[in-house]
Amino acid sequence: MPDIDRFIQGFRAFQEDYFGQDTSRFDALQQGQSPKTMVIGCSDSRVDPAILTNCGPGDLFTVRNVANLVPPFESDSGRHGVSAALEFAVCYLEIEHIVVLGHSQCGGIKALMEGINVAGGTGFIERWMSIAAPVRDRVVQEFNGRELAFLQCAAEQAAILLSLENLHSFPFVEERMTAGKLALHGWYFNIAEGCLSEYDNAERRFEPLGA
Repeated sequence: MPDIDRFIQGFRAFQEDYFGQDTSRFDALQQGQSPKTMVIGCSDSRVDPAILTNCGPGDLFTVRNVANLVPPFESDSGRHGVSAALEFAVCYLEIEHIVVLGHSQCGGIKALMEGINVAGGTGFIERWMSIAAPVRDRVVQEFNGRELAFLQCAAEQAAILLSLENLHSFPFVEERMTAGKLALHGWYFNIAEGCLSEYDNAERRFEPLGA
């Protein structure tokens, strides 16, 4: 298992960097975490929020799932992992920014647009991606006749906006936003171009960051 051996070597390098001669970073982190930003990103191995933003331990509170989706607020007895993390970040860590980070070539969105068919699966992916079903329907209707690659890109970006919209359905998010203590951001990473864009509400489109 060469990957596991590589990971162990990587941990040793991490250990040397943070627990070697200079332990100041983790000396502070032993007392607890106090990140100011939460990132809701995709589980895709190519899109690691900490690597993309050059952040270290303690900088980001991160939740990753298939297609970086935020479900709407629900108060039933279901097991709501994203919602629980969101509640912890907003109510206990009192973060100041939430970034929904989507990306190109997203497998979850591709499955949504092409029709989900997972051989031997249990339906978890289909049920999860149903959150974004309105995105698929809207994109197909608005861009009827366009090629699948265009539709997928449009759906990837629209899914970010859907997640931002769903964040507003959480009372504790809306309360902190109204108080001016929390801001929401929609980011889109283009893997092929290495470009990061942010949704501009005024222009109603994604604009490049760091250009």
